[in-house]
Amino acid sequence: MKRCIILANGKSPQKSVIQFLMKKDYDTLICADGGSNSAKRLNLIPDFIIGDLDSSKESTLKYFNKKSKIIKIKRQNDTDVEKCLKFAIKNKFSEAVLLGVTGDRLDHTFCNLGIVIKFFNKIKLSIIAENSFLTAYKSAAQLKTLPGETISIYGFDLKTKIISKGLKFPLKNIALPFGQRESTSNVAISNNVNLKIIGGIIFVVRDYNVMKKNDLF
Repeated sequence: MKRCIILANGKSPQKSVIQFLMKKDYDTLICADGGSNSAKRLNLIPDFIIGDLDSSKESTLKYFNKKSKIIKIKRQNDTDVEKCLKFAIKNKFSEAVLLGVTGDRLDHTFCNLGIVIKFFNKIKLSIIAENSFLTAYKSAAQLKTLPGETISIYGFDLKTKIISKGLKFPLKNIALPFGQRESTSNVAISNNVNLKIIGGIIFVVRDYNVMKKNDLF
């Protein structure tokens, strides 16, 4: 199983997050264009820098010139994160964690959340942003949890129904359409939460630090 980290040009994660993921076998670091600036600031050497390279500083590209493989892709019909994902898929990566995909541009944040759905059938994606760990699921999810852990669940339309086991506020074949209903700050009541998902994709958002501390990855 090949796993990678994709570091984008949003708010930079702490170096410890990347180090932790590398210990979990996410051992290839791909920078989406300006994510290379963050990598340099964190004293990390990316394996690849991919994008149209309009956000990477000239000094950054010069610094990484002989340390990383730099791939310039000029096309503008996809984002730099998408370019990285297409590269990862082509090179048989099965999972990726996206970092630096949120920040002060809400449109970029929405776009990157959408990318998780857009590429769902091609590669398993998660996002770590601040203290949140987001993953998309379809059909079913078996989560290793901690009693008392906060778990939030979001759907996107009326046709997607969810049945849960192991949550304080059970979901009984209900839809959680975005903008109408959600299951924010639900609570695990056992060491496992099982979700049955009928008809679509959902987001599950958990506490990254709780997961890391209690080995729930």
